[in-house]
Amino acid sequence: MYSEITDKIMGCIYDVYNALGYGFVEKVYENALVIKLKQIGLDVVQQAPIRVLFEGQLIGEFVADLLVDKKVIVEIKAVSTLTSVHEVQLVNYLKATGVEVGLLVNFGEKVKIVRRVF
Repeated sequence: MYSEITDKIMGCIYDVYNALGYGFVEKVYENALVIKLKQIGLDVVQQAPIRVLFEGQLIGEFVADLLVDKKVIVEIKAVSTLTSVHEVQLVNYLKATGVEVGLLVNFGEKVKIVRRVF
């Protein structure tokens, strides 16, 4: 189930990267990826809200770049190198939402995709 959707997402990521190349800000890649994902029939929520609760009380609100088919969070970066902080951010989004699968994508000099399962 998840491998099929993540394969589709990754195909779209490579399509975007092949068309745009390296050097744009994250928002450009995010907007282009939304177009590609919708073209293949996936449901996409851009800037999906994430509420963090502690002992039943709201302690923080964040946004994930993309939530695809309510099953996969896609976090987009456009940096020279991904760091462990980027991966921890994605894992925390998964924890806070209950979404099981996340993709961390870096549209850097070479595209890199890290898959995380919670």
